[in-house]
Amino acid sequence: METTVLEIQTGRREAVQDLTRECEGFVRGKGDGLLHVFVPHATAGVAILELGSGSDDDLLAALGDLLPADDRWRHRHGSPGHGRSHVMPALVPPYATVPVLDGVLALGTWQRIALVDLNVDNLSRSVRLSFLQG
Repeated sequence: METTVLEIQTGRREAVQDLTRECEGFVRGKGDGLLHVFVPHATAGVAILELGSGSDDDLLAALGDLLPADDRWRHRHGSPGHGRSHVMPALVPPYATVPVLDGVLALGTWQRIALVDLNVDNLSRSVRLSFLQG
């Protein structure tokens, strides 16, 4: 297995950040196999969805509806509503696996790989890319 770690700057805002180019570059020329994308954080996730057409904003809005940034959460350290960030990975898991065929991600036409981060207390995230040759 081959692996690398990306350092992604998310800043102090909720983010859906496209990782597809970095993932494409990592698997280029590697043949057939599986790309596994993993965020080793308790408050971030990985999603495969269309980006740039409003879907990223729709995802953040839906997560805001499901997980409001208010004081209902028992997990209370950090900024107001921080506890919701710890619940989010149950809805947007911290990993995704994508088939790779002849060094190319086998994503659908509009699919992109994205880091999802509601935690405004962390400015950066690590993302581990692992390629398992088939």
